[in-house]
Amino acid sequence: MRFVPTTEAEKREMLASLGAASIEELFADIPAGLRLKDELDLPPAMYESELTAHLRSLAGRNADLENYACFMGGGVYDRLVPAALSAVASRAEFVTAYTPYQAEISQGVLQAIYEYQTFICQLTGLDVANASVYDGATACAEAALMAVAHTGRRAVLVTEGLHPEYRRVVETYLRPQGLELITVPQREDGQADMAALEALSVGKKAAGLIAQQPNFFGCLEPMAALAQTMHEAGGLFIACVEPVSLGILASPGSYGADIAVGEGQSLGNPVSFGGPLLGFMAAKQDLLRRLPGRIVGATVDKDGRRGFVLTLQAREQHIRREKASSNICSNQALNALYAAVYLALAGKEGLKEAANLSVQKAHYLYKRLTALPGWRPAFSGPFFNEFCLAVDERIDWEQIERRLLEQKIIGGLPLGRLERKYEGLVLFCVTEARTRAEMDRLVEIVAAM
Repeated sequence: MRFVPTTEAEKREMLASLGAASIEELFADIPAGLRLKDELDLPPAMYESELTAHLRSLAGRNADLENYACFMGGGVYDRLVPAALSAVASRAEFVTAYTPYQAEISQGVLQAIYEYQTFICQLTGLDVANASVYDGATACAEAALMAVAHTGRRAVLVTEGLHPEYRRVVETYLRPQGLELITVPQREDGQADMAALEALSVGKKAAGLIAQQPNFFGCLEPMAALAQTMHEAGGLFIACVEPVSLGILASPGSYGADIAVGEGQSLGNPVSFGGPLLGFMAAKQDLLRRLPGRIVGATVDKDGRRGFVLTLQAREQHIRREKASSNICSNQALNALYAAVYLALAGKEGLKEAANLSVQKAHYLYKRLTALPGWRPAFSGPFFNEFCLAVDERIDWEQIERRLLEQKIIGGLPLGRLERKYEGLVLFCVTEARTRAEMDRLVEIVAAM
């Protein structure tokens, strides 16, 4: 959208309609000490072509993923995206549309959401999925509240392997309501401590357990055992899963999860500096009425033609606030559309291939890095496409990171930036998008520092 400035005559006309004599009078409520009294220190005016070139040069300083090899994950992933996806999802009828309050007049958008929900059910092996929530973190928090409402219990367990930022969001949801959040510690292999879980699930009478697969450190959790332990204690089991990993890992439904949540960004959505994101949720049939957001269903009209409707709308705008299951007010429809188109284009075999390539490439880089002096595995358990390494204190990771950026490589994520107790740990991510040459170049730079 081009910038079109207002003329002095137009400014006078607007002020007159507002009943203000001047711009200063219009902003009189803003304290004088907070208002800028001098002119902005701006360079001389440029021609539009000059300004465009200047802005492009500034944008060129960004480390965009078209020109950089990214080995940083931690919840947002640089994956291969079919070119056809953008062509389909960028069509004007999708980009400009949003499910309106008279939703049935927008059959195309409703059908796209219905297809998305169907894909999520197939992916997770569960009965019903909603039209998405904000992101993976809020999906976890909403699932925790579902467990509390369903069981009537006041404590929720999370494994230490759950993303630290997800844990904070869950806590933000629970604490103001007087609900308790308890972290289950992990063992040296990076998996949840089963003995600690058994004690906490029984002793605290927990409403549910949230476990991430693969967990934040890349390790694979014993999900079936976690689910069984939680069910024996009378609580729900909530699986927070990375969707591409489900191309080769067991689905949440197969190991007894009651609710599956996760971040759907890796399903065809760009990294985009970390957002917007896409939280997905699926659940067993008996939890249908507790799902937040919207659910689109298929039906037929009076002439027997197939159509789509909003089957469930558990929003605070539709029912009284104290009875609403959530205050989620968005279905992230465009992001969900990207996920649906990606899954349709990839299919079962494409998703399996992306997952397989990610595993193989990650293990190749893991072997090469752990062969270097001063680099050792932080955990001994199996992993998917992310792995955590402990860096010798004599190695300056920040210096290595700067050197990598100079060579157009975005290195791993130093976990000390998230929590101080993880100081000295670096999380590396390898997806199907990375090449052997890029991995070899990263190892070459690290080894030379």
